Amino acid sequence: MEATRELPVVQQAPLSVWRSFDFKWIAIGVSVAIVAYLALIPLGFLLWQSFFTPRTASKAAEFTFGNYATAYTSAETWRLFLNSMQFATGTALFSFFVGTLLAWMNERTNTPFKSLFFALSIIPLIIPGILFVVSWILLGSPKIGIVNLVLQELFGTSHVFFNVYSMWGMIFVDGLHYSPMAFLIMTAAFRSMDPSLEESAMMCGASIPQIAWRITLKLSWPAVFATMLILFVRAIESFEVPALLGLPVGIQVFTSSIYQAIHHYPSEVGLASAYAVTLLLITTVGVYFQSRLSSTGSKYSTMTGKGYRPRPMNLGRWRYLTAAIFVVYFLLIVVLPFLVLVWSSFQKFYSVPSMAALKNLTLDPYRFVLTYPTLLGSVWNSLLLSVGSATVIMLLTSVICWIVVKTRIPGRWILDNLASLPMVFPGLVLGLAIMIFYLNVDIGIYGTIWIMFVAYITRFMPYGLRYNTTSMLQIHKELEESAAMSGASWATTFRRIILPLLKPGLLAGWIYVMIVSIRELSSSILLYSPGTEVVSIVIWELWENGQYVELSALGVLLILALFVLVMVAQWVGKRFGVKEA
Repeated sequence: MEATRELPVVQQAPLSVWRSFDFKWIAIGVSVAIVAYLALIPLGFLLWQSFFTPRTASKAAEFTFGNYATAYTSAETWRLFLNSMQFATGTALFSFFVGTLLAWMNERTNTPFKSLFFALSIIPLIIPGILFVVSWILLGSPKIGIVNLVLQELFGTSHVFFNVYSMWGMIFVDGLHYSPMAFLIMTAAFRSMDPSLEESAMMCGASIPQIAWRITLKLSWPAVFATMLILFVRAIESFEVPALLGLPVGIQVFTSSIYQAIHHYPSEVGLASAYAVTLLLITTVGVYFQSRLSSTGSKYSTMTGKGYRPRPMNLGRWRYLTAAIFVVYFLLIVVLPFLVLVWSSFQKFYSVPSMAALKNLTLDPYRFVLTYPTLLGSVWNSLLLSVGSATVIMLLTSVICWIVVKTRIPGRWILDNLASLPMVFPGLVLGLAIMIFYLNVDIGIYGTIWIMFVAYITRFMPYGLRYNTTSMLQIHKELEESAAMSGASWATTFRRIILPLLKPGLLAGWIYVMIVSIRELSSSILLYSPGTEVVSIVIWELWENGQYVELSALGVLLILALFVLVMVAQWVGKRFGVKEA
């Protein structure tokens, strides 16, 4: 009996060794190599290029500290830093205030129709940043802005009431654009908070503003700080608002200065790299503090094993005011921007709404857009890049998450940090780093769509990692152990057990990455070439050419297409359980 009990062990040993060295180690090795290649090489070449002078046809590049001397010793750089910090801080504060106020009204009060407004909150996320900025130029320009013209007519004055071409105008437009992000994050925080402390304070006679300020916000402090940091990082790397609103009036920040340095003749790549390093350091500090919150948030925990049901605060007559705030907000962020684009898209040339302008309605802008030489190619490129990058990212990060969550491989935390590293890269800085690398290492992808494909995968890899990590943590190890005991290889287990169980997170992440890839501009603006334009680049070119009505027509078509795409994605998501995930 002893011999018969030992014999299978001896016979299965070589097979076990083969399975342990099966496709698993190849997949792990390839995934680690790809992540290291995507995350580290662009950063290394960006730092390297910042120490060299531009290379010309008659002169080789030379090592120098001049780029940093120009960047860090001039008064211009100090002005860039102050402008960038003022813009990012103001944007973060404004978007946080608006988003948190709306989230509190949605989750903690009896505001009428609040469930409808929550459902509509996804719509602002569909509008690409460049279209949102263009629409507010048409609304808030000192000369042609509809808001100013209406107010001037109403009060009988020529005074400019609102000017988007100012620092405060930039903060307003960018803050309004990012406020849905603050609204969704703070809504999740308020929804998961036990409201018993608020109810106790109400029973003790505290007013609603006192409860909101002294209890609700203090209990959600980790979410407040995290939201502020996320908004600050997003604002500091913003490109559309500084480029379209700041550059025309001489208000420069780091992103617009990087863009100008690259497009200056001769191109000042080294100076742009030095600016990019500064911007990279600022975003790194923000992301670092954001990640530290996870270790200090336990003292704010109010969710326990005891169930609870939130009871909304009765605002009385004030609930009509909060409902009016929701309506005004939705008008500012969706209705007015979309309507002004629709109006502009039916004009021969842009003119403010009037009875005389109604006589000039035409479909020529739509005919122009639909026959635009690069439109079909740009749509195809956008679909190819969005679908391809979303698919590669979700499959790659599924393996990375399995390594980090399910294995005991030494140093796996380094892989997690490497995969998250591109999160600190502003889109413009990432595009610059990739451009520098493939200019110096010619492997045949510079000037092709493949270089944009690499940029998209690198830029959005951290987001796919977050979606997959959440789902991977819910899969118990015993399922893999049962499959291994039944003789399944790692590849079979991963394909037939892990991936199907990851389906909600995979699909949710795939939908998100696909949508943000279609909207992407900042990393594409430095990497595209003739024939590789995407839709956002076509919009940018139309704006630079002064073709505002044609841009508006393309913007209306793009917003409608993205809206249909999101509706289809939500329907598919409900079919596959993404909503529950």
